[in-house]
Amino acid sequence: MRITRRQVIALIATAAPALRSALSQQNQITVTPGPFTGTPTSLQAYRFPAWFNDAKFGIWAHWGPQSSVECGDWYARNMYIQGSGQYNYHVETYGHPSKVGYKDLIPKFKAANWDPEHLMDLYTKAGAKYFFSMGVHHDNYDMWNSKYQPRWNATASGPKRDIVGEWAAAARKRGLRFGVSEHLSNSYDWLAPAHTSDSTGPLAGVPYDGSDPAFADLYHDYTGQPGDFAKTAQAMGRVAPDRWKLQYFRRIKDLIDQHQPDLLYTDGGIPFDEYGYSTVAELYNVSAAKHDGKVESVYFSKTAENCAIGTCALDRERGVLEGISPTPWQTDTCIGDWHYKRGVAYKTPKKVIDLLVDIVSKNGNLLLNFPLPNSGELDFAEREVLAGITAWMAVNSEGIYATRPWKIYGEGPSTKVVIAKNGQEFDPNEGKKPDLTASDIRFTTKGSTIYAFLQGWPETTAVIPSLGTSSPQNPPKITGVTMLDHDQNLKFTHNPTALNVTLPANRPPTADIGITLKITTA
Repeated sequence: MRITRRQVIALIATAAPALRSALSQQNQITVTPGPFTGTPTSLQAYRFPAWFNDAKFGIWAHWGPQSSVECGDWYARNMYIQGSGQYNYHVETYGHPSKVGYKDLIPKFKAANWDPEHLMDLYTKAGAKYFFSMGVHHDNYDMWNSKYQPRWNATASGPKRDIVGEWAAAARKRGLRFGVSEHLSNSYDWLAPAHTSDSTGPLAGVPYDGSDPAFADLYHDYTGQPGDFAKTAQAMGRVAPDRWKLQYFRRIKDLIDQHQPDLLYTDGGIPFDEYGYSTVAELYNVSAAKHDGKVESVYFSKTAENCAIGTCALDRERGVLEGISPTPWQTDTCIGDWHYKRGVAYKTPKKVIDLLVDIVSKNGNLLLNFPLPNSGELDFAEREVLAGITAWMAVNSEGIYATRPWKIYGEGPSTKVVIAKNGQEFDPNEGKKPDLTASDIRFTTKGSTIYAFLQGWPETTAVIPSLGTSSPQNPPKITGVTMLDHDQNLKFTHNPTALNVTLPANRPPTADIGITLKITTA
């Protein structure tokens, strides 16, 4: 097919506005000068700061206006999905979403008893070495004094306090590294149900409040999208126009610039090509400017391909790796629902510690969410869980912090359980993992010292086959064994089949959660 000169000129004329618009958008992506630019090639030069691989344990407050309802996660979306439990709850409690929408719930987020100083004392005592604040969830509400979301942020509506800023000050005062989570890149699609209506019943066809242009700054402007976009958009689809991608970049850049986080978590892979890569570069360059040219910050992606080239750390939501990773990584999980839900059953301290030692033995960190209710106070059951973690960490944390994996991560029945993968990026396998017992052992090392975590009390003798002199691991000569928080040396025999350690007669208070043997070697 031949094309005439006139047709070429016409095609160029037609494409020119779009090209100019794209170039204009690109020119507005301004990154703080530093060692990185917003390209994958540039970001491959990133290297993990040593502190992150030493820290091992962080606590997260996944908290915001959705917590005011105290009815679980994804409320701001599900309240617009007719027939869902949260829709039914909303209609019964507040009214129909065409009349009372999410915008009307935001003022109910009061944080009336929130005391970040007190909470940070508790988290520090529990052994957290870093702390995460919610920055912005899919609900499009910023938890700081946001330059680009002036109406729907925590200083302008709801508690009228800079939540991120106050969390950051409390954490840094205690020497904790500070992080923020952003879930904003999914928001444009996630809030789509707010633009629909009931399909049945007396209010069928009556638009929900998200369709009102007066609130497009919260629910998004779908101008230019296909007519059925609100009905077909996938919650985590990240289908959005360039104007939204640019707003995403500007808001997260504003968050980084204001609060200079040590860690930034994104809910998914690096989003939106140059917009997302520029966000990562902004984090690293701001950190370099703060630390005399040294990048001390960590960005998390849930996509392994992003992390394989050195750009960032892999995060596994509610998931644990099957073996030792050569690079640091993180599991993020929650003791209950992500957003606070009344009456939910929480993980026990035993389950949390089982996860922690398993993750650390595989070169990972654990980020644990304690969801706060509307008041901003931990409930009684949460305080009980935190107290159990605190008690165990007070005794055993020497084998956690600043350690590295041994030759194998562990032994015992749990290591022989094969868990089928679901074939998807999001593979929440933690619930499929068996509970650990005294027969399950996890290893870490610090110099020539080996720590063996026994996840229960084995009565009189601890038997560790992996440390036998004829073990395939070829362990070094063992010169002494103690139990953490126990002053006396323990009797042991070291033969071809196992290391056998006689335990003390006094059972420690946290023995049902687990004990730690400190093994010195020549």
